[in-house]
Amino acid sequence: QVQLVESGGGSVQAGGSLRLSCAGFGYTYSIHCMGWFRQAPGKEREGVAGIYTDDGSTYYADSVKGRFTISQDNAKNTLYLQMSSLKPEDTAMYYCAARFACASYSASWSAKYLYNYWGQGTQVTVSS
Repeated sequence: QVQLVESGGGSVQAGGSLRLSCAGFGYTYSIHCMGWFRQAPGKEREGVAGIYTDDGSTYYADSVKGRFTISQDNAKNTLYLQMSSLKPEDTAMYYCAARFACASYSASWSAKYLYNYWGQGTQVTVSS
């Protein structure tokens, strides 16, 4: 079993920055890829960024490329999402997620149905 706990959300003005954290507990050695997703009210949950934890390869949604950075600290079992140049359209609940199996991850990183574990989410609100 794996537990994921997000933190770091909050309210910020457009153009500002936030760093989200996701701490993993339990059988984290079995996790080989992780992702950040977000869900705005009335919208589908969408992939924001993914990382293949074995080699550090990263993947991003076009809407956040150049502004968001996903990273990991293996010693702390923690995943991060550094968000810069935030826009009002980035407002959403942000979730981290973890997968055991990561075949063809470059093509499937944003497929939310493939993730085995999810955190409870942390709210990000960006005002104009």
